[in-house]
Amino acid sequence: MDLLAHLEAYVATADEASFSRAADRLGIAQPLLSRRIKTLEGRFGGPLFDRSRRQVTTTELGVLLLPYARDVLDRAQRLRQAAQSARHARVRAVGVPADCAPAALARALHAGTERGITLGMRELPPAERESGLSDGSLAYALLRVAPERAAFRVPLGLASAPADTREVSRALHLEELRPRRRRTGEPAVPPLPVLVLIEDQVPCFEDRFARAVARAGLPEGRIGPAGPAADALTETLAGRALLLCAESYARRYDARWAPLGDTALHRGYDVSAPPGPRGTPDVPQWLTRLLGTAVGAAGHGDTGGPRAVGDAPARLAARG
Repeated sequence: MDLLAHLEAYVATADEASFSRAADRLGIAQPLLSRRIKTLEGRFGGPLFDRSRRQVTTTELGVLLLPYARDVLDRAQRLRQAAQSARHARVRAVGVPADCAPAALARALHAGTERGITLGMRELPPAERESGLSDGSLAYALLRVAPERAAFRVPLGLASAPADTREVSRALHLEELRPRRRRTGEPAVPPLPVLVLIEDQVPCFEDRFARAVARAGLPEGRIGPAGPAADALTETLAGRALLLCAESYARRYDARWAPLGDTALHRGYDVSAPPGPRGTPDVPQWLTRLLGTAVGAAGHGDTGGPRAVGDAPARLAARG
């Protein structure tokens, strides 16, 4: 039974006090309206209208149930209006990494508003961004891919505790993190662990990073996954760890940062969407450009304010 259609017949007949006028109001044949009323009466267990008189009158049961019927129809109408508003609003959820620059994300939101699109940024780990596109919970997402086939790249480096002196940074090679020989009488300094954020705990990066670490002669225990980003950053700023991250993320918290010399260890990103009508993802170019800026991609504009001058990687090697 189409409950809403039957309740509409019931309410219209009560309002019009006539089966024929109610049928005209709803744009249906009178026999169909009468059948709907009969069906409701059978469901409710009693007559809703007194048909013994020339003018149709509502029975005691009909009067009692009428406010509830109106409420159901009102709620259904509000539901339809809400669904229509949601369709017209064009809300789009965007899955982004946790270390995006907030100001750049704000520019993307503003650009969407200018185009009549309401964007909602959702910070998610790489696997959840990919699954969000599959299950339809995300309209767009920054996906991790191998840098050589990515739309844009984000250079990675090692962040360490701030220092008072500033030196021009140069590319850091993992070999420089090998423990240096101690001079006679010099106390042993344990090497700092290198923490890897969840953003880089993806197969397309972990495999090649593990090979690079092995070639550099670093022990496996030296490299480890970071827990929550805030905890990893705290350990780094306290001088108890080195953090593998993008430059914009390190500069945001005034940490020293030295880029890795191996460009194969860059992050690679594509902006993707569920397949469109033609079977391919349809991502606006303006959104791709702004998300590239937000994630700190090389050549995608200012991502973190004025470029700070970092401490020399030699210091990282010495501390490590």
